[in-house]
Amino acid sequence: MTAVESRPAGVTGATPAHRPFGARVGAFVALTKPRIIELLLITTVPVMFLAQRGVPDPLLVLEVVIGGYLSAGGANALNMYIDRDIDAVMSRTERRPLVTGMVSPREALVFGIALAVGSTLWLGFLVNALSSLLALSALLFYVFVYTLGLKRRTAQNIVWGGIAGCMPVFVGWAAVTGSVSWSALVLFLVIFFWTPPHYWPLSMKVREDYERAGVPMLPVVKGNLAVAKQIVLYSWVMVAVSLALWPLAETSWLYPVSAVVLGAAWLKEAHGLYARAKAGVVGAKLKEMRLFHWSITYLTLLFVVIAVDPFVK
Repeated sequence: MTAVESRPAGVTGATPAHRPFGARVGAFVALTKPRIIELLLITTVPVMFLAQRGVPDPLLVLEVVIGGYLSAGGANALNMYIDRDIDAVMSRTERRPLVTGMVSPREALVFGIALAVGSTLWLGFLVNALSSLLALSALLFYVFVYTLGLKRRTAQNIVWGGIAGCMPVFVGWAAVTGSVSWSALVLFLVIFFWTPPHYWPLSMKVREDYERAGVPMLPVVKGNLAVAKQIVLYSWVMVAVSLALWPLAETSWLYPVSAVVLGAAWLKEAHGLYARAKAGVVGAKLKEMRLFHWSITYLTLLFVVIAVDPFVK
């Protein structure tokens, strides 16, 4: 039986009588995938500083952060509802709330829909219609295009599915200006080209998990060397695109210098991974997670610079 065929199953743990209130609250929070949302907010708030060319209204920032969390949380909860069969057979996801039974599928579905509706109304009434529409489109893209359409069908799933993770840039810019600019598009593309080389090293690490679940991630389909080549290609494009923000947003010297330094460090890691894969290195010595962890640091630092740059003369 395949993972897809076993979708109604995949609940292995708690019964209603063994679900303490505190653990239940924690399980619903876990449905939102807070650690992933941290990255989304890291890319949203600095863009608001750049769009404002200074400090944006603190209340507006809070409203965007709350709305963004609710929207991304709803998308993640619905993703876990749909993928509960896959999660049950993957070691890195086997403790998720729907697998353990701490949250029922029906509860997760209702929770995800409630967050989706609530976030759309929140952003629409408290921020503006454009930011609400953009956040909703990201949620729908993640659920219907990536989770239901791409994830189980193509090795390019994370490439195009990553579009949903790029949308917070537009949401932040639209919240401040009521529009979307070329500068926001550049940052959208930075995250678009960042996402595959960020996620592929992790999928290399847990390749057997994806293979067991029947998910055609690129390392499962092509192998480490082909993935490493793609990582190098996307990395070069990402760094090149990041530099386009300098003339478009008329940044100070701080941004281009930082983008070059951070990009050079990224490319060193990407080429190092490619060299090890080309040499046939496997297992722990491949050190694929070095690039995964650095990718998070890279994005965080780059967007911190974006927030600081408007104050540099």
